[in-house]
Amino acid sequence: MDMILELKNVCKSFDDFQLKNVSLQVPKGTIVGLIGENGAGKSTIINIIEGLLKEDSGEIYVFHQNMREHEKEIKQDIGIIYDTCHYNEKFKVKDVGKMLSLVYRNWDQEKYIEYIERFQLPKNKSLDKFSKGMKMKLCFAAELSHHPKLLILDEATSGLDPIVRDEILEILQEFIMDEEHGILISSHITSDLDKIADYITFIHNGEILLTKTYDDIHNDYGIIRCGQKIFEALPKDEIVAYKKEEFEYKVLVENRHDFEKVYQDLVIDKATIEDIMLMYVRGVRV
Repeated sequence: MDMILELKNVCKSFDDFQLKNVSLQVPKGTIVGLIGENGAGKSTIINIIEGLLKEDSGEIYVFHQNMREHEKEIKQDIGIIYDTCHYNEKFKVKDVGKMLSLVYRNWDQEKYIEYIERFQLPKNKSLDKFSKGMKMKLCFAAELSHHPKLLILDEATSGLDPIVRDEILEILQEFIMDEEHGILISSHITSDLDKIADYITFIHNGEILLTKTYDDIHNDYGIIRCGQKIFEALPKDEIVAYKKEEFEYKVLVENRHDFEKVYQDLVIDKATIEDIMLMYVRGVRV
């Protein structure tokens, strides 16, 4: 499988937090969802990729090139969108385009105007008159218009209404259709990832705990709801995590179909991405 982004055993230490041997991959033609609670390390990973932070150890490869050895060149082919718009509030659409045409060698003004018109953004208003949704649409228009190969989103759909989010998710799916591009999207809105993610990587306390295809999660993981007696009879080596609630146990398993064959009277629901995250963080891992 051809990788567009690879992190290999990346570590970063702060006074109160450590990123520990983080390895993740973004294959070409895929969208990788990076999930985890606030403070888990998602933004630290993205800041390291961008070069805003320097890793203590480990390696980063983008397009099979070492990021630190070819950083200036590689950044021409990366688009990064955060949860807020960082352009000057007094700028208008044309000012953003003019500025970025001086930054990116592949700047495509015609493509930029196409996105501006597609998003129905006003061309003659300054950005301080834009809503949050309009500003984020502008960020997407700007980043997509220099023809990046890798797109990195750090909570970029956070705070947007469902209609705007759906419009952006459609753009992201279009972006990877040629099988030459890739997306790493950090998001706590798991319903967005349900719609577009090919892989899910889960980080907790600076460590990667899980990397699975979305299909594996959707097809294989399950949540069992049962009383104490049944819980105690379940094979503990086949339980991922559990949580004791007031009237029942919730149990996360990785092989739902096997449990359904053996325990035919049990209620076993498909586990969502949110279920898995909550069970790992708030439950007891076995």
